[in-house]
Amino acid sequence: MPLFFSRRDSGLDELTLRIPELAAERWVNSAPLTGDALHGKVVLVDFWEYTCINWIRTSPYVKAWHRDYADLGLVVIGVHAPEFEFGKRAENIGRGIRDHGLTYPIALDNDFVVWRALGNNAWPAKYLFDAEGRPVDRWVGEGSYDRVEAEIRRLLVAAVPATELPPVSPEVMTFAATGLPSYAGVTAETYVGTDQRLPGTFDLVGDWHSSGEYVELAGGTGEIALAFNAGEVNLVVDPGPSGEAAVRVLLDGKPIGDERGADVGPDAVAHLNRAAMTRLVDGASRDDHLLTLVASQPGLRAFAFTFGP
Repeated sequence: MPLFFSRRDSGLDELTLRIPELAAERWVNSAPLTGDALHGKVVLVDFWEYTCINWIRTSPYVKAWHRDYADLGLVVIGVHAPEFEFGKRAENIGRGIRDHGLTYPIALDNDFVVWRALGNNAWPAKYLFDAEGRPVDRWVGEGSYDRVEAEIRRLLVAAVPATELPPVSPEVMTFAATGLPSYAGVTAETYVGTDQRLPGTFDLVGDWHSSGEYVELAGGTGEIALAFNAGEVNLVVDPGPSGEAAVRVLLDGKPIGDERGADVGPDAVAHLNRAAMTRLVDGASRDDHLLTLVASQPGLRAFAFTFGP
């Protein structure tokens, strides 16, 4: 049965139903969590996707809340719903869980059963429930971490008034002092597959085959050229059947130097060994730039570019 909310821009006000059964396909880090098992617990449901940059930026806060409040009655549940077909494969999800250091319960929602039960429509999204299972609030996207933690703390004390809370997490204290960076003028997320591709956002050179989710290099040497204005550029990419690929990264026609992302070596080459988000550019000036990726591994698939200030 769907969980219906009456929404305002700031969150949820009139709440009509309780947390639904989390009918996930499989659980990691936990046995399946039922309504009975969650009764008396404050529950934070976090919809995530292991290649989603917006979720990756929120994950330190989610991990901090699990770290600081699990012993006080908070249950964090990460619901993984895949954006791309490769995200349904157990080996990819398992590696994503390990790479991101997630130790709280993870519900694998390949068929979007939990997603639909909560009426969700985005990654990342957080749903907070009180100790009676009543929905309290919903947050979509990045930010509001101070508000989320304040509500968690309030609900824990409401459930057990004698609870002695620790200090607010250092991660949220830092956020409260600095806030989110401005995304004004940053290039928008750019999908490469035909399902969501916008004309003119990038150019392909070589023998590329297009499908709904991605473009795939059929053979020879191929290039993807993308004009952007951002400090950070990432690409969701799958190396292909061999499991390995190398991508040469050029910025404004030259091998990338100090602006290279964490996944690019000093030789301006990114070595890929899994389907994941790859960090290509970090610290570029906020000017118009041209990113060119050069690859020669048949079967390499590019899915989506994401950007940051």
